[in-house]
Amino acid sequence: MNVLVTGGMGFLGSHLVDALIKKNYEVVSFDNLEKQVHQGKKPGYLNKGARYIIGDMRNKNKLKKALKKAEIVFHQAAMVGVGQSMYEVSKYIHSNSYGTANLLDILVNEKHKVRKLIVASSMSIYGEGAYECRDCGKVYPNQRSIASMKQRRWELYCPDCNRELKPIPTDEDKPVFPTSIYAYSKKEQEDLSLLIGKTYGIPTVALRYFNIYGTRQSLSNPYTGVCAIFSGMIKNNHAPVIYEDGLQSRDFINVRDVVDANIFVMDNPKADYQAFNVGTGRSTTILEIADLLIKLHKKDLRPKVTNGYRKGDIRHCYADISKLKKLGFEPKISFEKGMKELIEWARFIKAKDKVELADSKLMNKGLRVI
Repeated sequence: MNVLVTGGMGFLGSHLVDALIKKNYEVVSFDNLEKQVHQGKKPGYLNKGARYIIGDMRNKNKLKKALKKAEIVFHQAAMVGVGQSMYEVSKYIHSNSYGTANLLDILVNEKHKVRKLIVASSMSIYGEGAYECRDCGKVYPNQRSIASMKQRRWELYCPDCNRELKPIPTDEDKPVFPTSIYAYSKKEQEDLSLLIGKTYGIPTVALRYFNIYGTRQSLSNPYTGVCAIFSGMIKNNHAPVIYEDGLQSRDFINVRDVVDANIFVMDNPKADYQAFNVGTGRSTTILEIADLLIKLHKKDLRPKVTNGYRKGDIRHCYADISKLKKLGFEPKISFEKGMKELIEWARFIKAKDKVELADSKLMNKGLRVI
């Protein structure tokens, strides 16, 4: 069977390519080698069993060539970066939303063999996660106000009784409140794909990834996942910089588990035309991540907790994964094992610490407040 992986030279995409080749699929990898991630050159980890096409999702002609024989499409390509998306608005919308529209336009208007589409969505579309008030029950708050952030009032409070809310697992039925251009573009990727899939009878699945970490994630990209950002800083003997008080929490899932989730829904028709959370169901604070990475890197550092904030950041969000578990999938790699693998790999990778530069850009745009 012929498979196309967009973004197939990147962090997740390349792992997915490896897994598909191992299962004897014919794989085409389509990627623009974004300079921010790859410095404009092919990475050394690419699987020789795949065919590689360098091209941008916005280039319809190149995309048509990549799709020529494809029966399954894994659409992983996207610009990633919550803060950066708030001042590079056009780039993110064109790359993510318009790039996806190009793919769907081809599927609607051109001859093709595609019989299934799996699209990478994101937990960022939720905005804040789900919460519970002791007196009022389940609450789906919108983002925190600037006034609350200025007062360093980090937690969320019930809109009815003003009691502090407790974070609970976020399921797929939670209303979505994107708080960044990146999040809006991921919502559009998901919505457009599911709409076209249902309309034209192309089985489509959207996977809402929570915080992915693992080998091959760029240690020099200051807009990638926090585990890679912190690892890059620690390798350069710089203390990890943490916004707010460090007690904000996320759900961290290993890249290999995310690959398995993609292949699982590819093979399972019961997943068609639906969106699924892909996480662990476990909540971990950012401060815990920083402390663990410092320990594993064996560095004499302490996290720098700034008590500053970034506009649009959420406080807590971790996954309810019961919907995907009911179909028979659940992650296998423990957080401890996955983090040790990340550190072992990172020891041999050069990392340029660009966090200070990225931070200064956010401050200049009024998005980062000390």
